[in-house]
Amino acid sequence: MNAHTDSETRAHSEHANALRLWLRMLACTNLIESSVRSHLRQEFDITLPRFDLMAQLERVPEGMKMGELSRRMMVTGGNVTGITDQLVEEGLVTRLDNPKDRRAYIVKLTSKGRKAFDEMAKAHEQWIVELFAGLDSEQCDQLHELLAKLKTHLATAAAAGITGKNR
Repeated sequence: MNAHTDSETRAHSEHANALRLWLRMLACTNLIESSVRSHLRQEFDITLPRFDLMAQLERVPEGMKMGELSRRMMVTGGNVTGITDQLVEEGLVTRLDNPKDRRAYIVKLTSKGRKAFDEMAKAHEQWIVELFAGLDSEQCDQLHELLAKLKTHLATAAAAGITGKNR
């Protein structure tokens, strides 16, 4: 892609740097996500949302309530229910009654699900390494530090209720 013709370089305004940066970050995110989705589909016949749900469960071996899964994945409860139903049907997750709350279920990976996720996670890690291979170790560290600084600023602004309308 020619740097002079990509969408990120065509932003015109007094805040062109911020707009170009936003568009560049969005373009990179979309390209990475598209690649990961394609690999998951081709190599494991699974969707990114299903992989994401399994990743959340892998981090919490004792399982979690559907509502917590929904919050962590930032999707509706209906989406989580649909994905969970598919994974239960395939024997990758189980849905158990919650002894502390009879209205809620606990969802957790089955041993088959844990084994399948471990295989996918290893492949996923390799795809990410390959996607970032255009940057050397020092550049990755610099980008990580800069994004951490941006994330801290964004979190502080959100906590203070600062939005684009407040400026």
